[in-house]
Amino acid sequence: MDSVVLIESFAEFAKSKNVDRPTMIRILEDVFRTMIRKKYEVDDNFDIVINADKGDLEIWRFREIVDDNSEDIWDHDKICLTDARKIEQDFEIGEEVAEEIKLIDFGRRAVMTARQTLIQRIKDLEKDILYQKYKDLVGEIISADVYQILSREVLLIDNEDNELSIPRNEQISKDRFRKGESVRAIVDRVDMVNGSPKIILSRTSGQFLERLFESEVPEVFDGLITIKKVVREPGERAKVAVESYDDRIDPVGACVGMKGSRIHSIVRELQNENIDVINFTDNMELYISRALSPAKISSMKILEDDGRVSVYLKPDQVSLAIGKGGQNIKLASKLVGLEIDVFRELSEYEEEDVDLDEFSDEIDSWIIDELKRIGLDTARSVLMLASEDIVRRTELEEETVKFLFEILKKEFEKQ
Repeated sequence: MDSVVLIESFAEFAKSKNVDRPTMIRILEDVFRTMIRKKYEVDDNFDIVINADKGDLEIWRFREIVDDNSEDIWDHDKICLTDARKIEQDFEIGEEVAEEIKLIDFGRRAVMTARQTLIQRIKDLEKDILYQKYKDLVGEIISADVYQILSREVLLIDNEDNELSIPRNEQISKDRFRKGESVRAIVDRVDMVNGSPKIILSRTSGQFLERLFESEVPEVFDGLITIKKVVREPGERAKVAVESYDDRIDPVGACVGMKGSRIHSIVRELQNENIDVINFTDNMELYISRALSPAKISSMKILEDDGRVSVYLKPDQVSLAIGKGGQNIKLASKLVGLEIDVFRELSEYEEEDVDLDEFSDEIDSWIIDELKRIGLDTARSVLMLASEDIVRRTELEEETVKFLFEILKKEFEKQ
């Protein structure tokens, strides 16, 4: 393989990978200098001239002519007079010999190795470029097309045919992908796997929701409204605390939009995730009240040293505060940064109440747990509800609820 074929084939491959000319020349020179060092041990007295467009390559070796008996004759940049005159008859001591080294002089094996090295260098460069590109995009939303759906991940292709991945745990549980469809997600991270970059996308990240607000709400994008914190149960519920530095702008109203026009597109993107937009405040009591919306709090006691807050609500507000599967109270706790404990506010009628746990010898523990799940933790709190309501809000059957009422009523008949 001569230099023209080697360089032209490399240049064509490099251009197909969008490698710029200066980088291409630098790689060529690095590889040829490596060849020189392997053959001559040093390369500081060699010049390499490359014209990638024409496939031209010139390698020149420069040495100073010394007397045949000189002590410097073995230096890499010296040549004895006798050897110099084999190159050109009229050379004299002290002159410099410029000798062109042909590619073939390195041997066929060295040239083939150089070709493989050039291709590998471009592939490595391509990986570095991909890594840096997506490293700079971490935290940003991108769109890509689904091309393969696997059990543990969904693979996508961007507009430059780079492979991206959304692992199962970064997908919203309600996501149903179809091959060829365009999907929006946030660039979560870039991992190196076996020397190659693996771009991980996420649709469950709180930052994804934050970026969606930036794209749909101009005031957020312009910095007039700041998103203070985002907490999510992906695909189910989210709470977003927002703050405006302009008194003329209602941050909640701006984020929701006229008749919910702005937030509806975000909700659809997140598979109908229920999003509560909350006005941030430094007043912790007010912030906690807003975080537990739609429940109405009667009173609260904040124990910041313990990282907890006790909130007291009327019986009909307890289940609202807790939410479906405990989602509301869990997200509210994350939003305010305190563990929230919910207590029912007792009336005079309820003062002689009995904790459900005291009936554990008569009522199965799973029934008690089911009642507690909807905020019923005492005998009277259960009796104050109609049996139909309990059947509707729990997994209990009508016969079980009837049996439950009989046991609880007997307790108060004894009193």
